Amino acid sequence: MASAPIYRLYEARLERQLRSAPLPRHVGVILDGNRRFATERGDAPAVGHAAGARKIHEFLHWCHELELPYVTLWMLSTDNLARDDDELRALLDIITDTVAALATDEHAQSRGQRVSAVGALDLLPDDVQVRLKEATEATKANTGMHVQVAVGYGGRREITDAMRSLLLDRVAAGDTVEEIAEHLTPDDLSRHLYASDVPDPDLIIRTSGEIRLSGFLLWQSAHSEFHFADPYWPAFRRVDFLRALRDYQARVRRFGR
Repeated sequence: MASAPIYRLYEARLERQLRSAPLPRHVGVILDGNRRFATERGDAPAVGHAAGARKIHEFLHWCHELELPYVTLWMLSTDNLARDDDELRALLDIITDTVAALATDEHAQSRGQRVSAVGALDLLPDDVQVRLKEATEATKANTGMHVQVAVGYGGRREITDAMRSLLLDRVAAGDTVEEIAEHLTPDDLSRHLYASDVPDPDLIIRTSGEIRLSGFLLWQSAHSEFHFADPYWPAFRRVDFLRALRDYQARVRRFGR
């Protein structure tokens, strides 16, 4: 393509600019638009999901090049699990194959990549739970980029589960409900989220032109910056990612102050 050299020059310039200022430590991505990407090309939805899975490997390579410590990828919502059709089963197979590759392929191993799954994992089919756990166990000692895959994830569900866990723990320790309510703090609840050891996202990117969070990391995104990109996820380019990072660096983060 004639414009490819121009894009490469533009990418190189963008990257040089990005290196001169702090990058986000944690980037969250809502991987949106796989189905529409396929539909507009006359393909089955599974083709779009497979293209989106391939983009994940490419995207994580970009993140590794920029030395980003944490990435969270929203791959499946709790709302998606309410469907009972062949597309959901195909998507679950693609997700588990992708997560397994993130833990075991040569690129992931050379990066020392750590993989973990977050979400209402107990709602997933047994075979999916097993494969996600295997990927987590296989990489738990790694010290490279930490990749969280949000599968069967919903922000409201996470907050509900965190509150349930907090109450059960405190009651088991002998506290009354009144005592818990009187002394409850946001930090108390944060410690019961799915991944309390991961810092809140600095930047959240959503692809496909949709301008909403749809419940992604509701608690953790209180002070996040947001970037909404037009391309569908399978068509998301490195230059689109660099633009999102440039947009992030141009903002003044006040953290509510």
